[in-house]
Amino acid sequence: MYKVILIDDEPLARQLIKTLLQPYTQVQVVAECADGFEGFKAIQEHNPDLIFLDIQMPRLNGFEMLELLDKPPAVIFTTAFDEYALKAFESHAIDYLLKPIIKDRFEKAMQKWLQQATNREVTSIAPLLENNIYEGYQHRIVVKDNGLIRIIPAKDIYYIEANDDYIKIVTEKGSYLKKNTLSHIETTLDPQQFVRVHRSYLVPVTQLMRIEPYEKESHIALLHCGAKVMVSKSGMAKLKTILGW
Repeated sequence: MYKVILIDDEPLARQLIKTLLQPYTQVQVVAECADGFEGFKAIQEHNPDLIFLDIQMPRLNGFEMLELLDKPPAVIFTTAFDEYALKAFESHAIDYLLKPIIKDRFEKAMQKWLQQATNREVTSIAPLLENNIYEGYQHRIVVKDNGLIRIIPAKDIYYIEANDDYIKIVTEKGSYLKKNTLSHIETTLDPQQFVRVHRSYLVPVTQLMRIEPYEKESHIALLHCGAKVMVSKSGMAKLKTILGW
């Protein structure tokens, strides 16, 4: 028996999927969730084989929830994204259902997943998460912190530092680690507000207090929070362009 979780803030959408799943006797719906917070907890509890996941949800959207999972289950997205954005899904062989969901399209998605499940094929969603297909730039970063989910507004970030396979997000309330790359986070934040001043540092321009020469062609940036970060030659060029120096 395959375990399935439905994660969608629309009750009617969840009910429709349950109805469409009725002919699939090998599938059991073990939980229904109305947002990413509930979905994250349910996945931790039930360890499902498959989730139907809405993308645009309040509190915590579908992508933010997936980024919190160490080993995401198989995903069939349910989305109202337009055809252009959906190319990202197709290029990574992750199936999706465009709302309003049509029965024939639902059955094709299920057959595709059942074939993969039977053959024990694993479709990684990591490439999808590494591509920023959000509409516009993000104004927050979601992290796990000692079992809790924290939402960090971009305006509260002092700086972000590369830390092996993680990034360290430094704020007034403390530092938080997130399994991600600095290059990926850089693409999700407004480049007019956050500047990659060094291969290891991403800094909001509002934090810059002073920049001093260091050695050769590098500099050091003094931030309002009291920290000092290295600024490379290319980072300095970016700053000059953005700040109009």
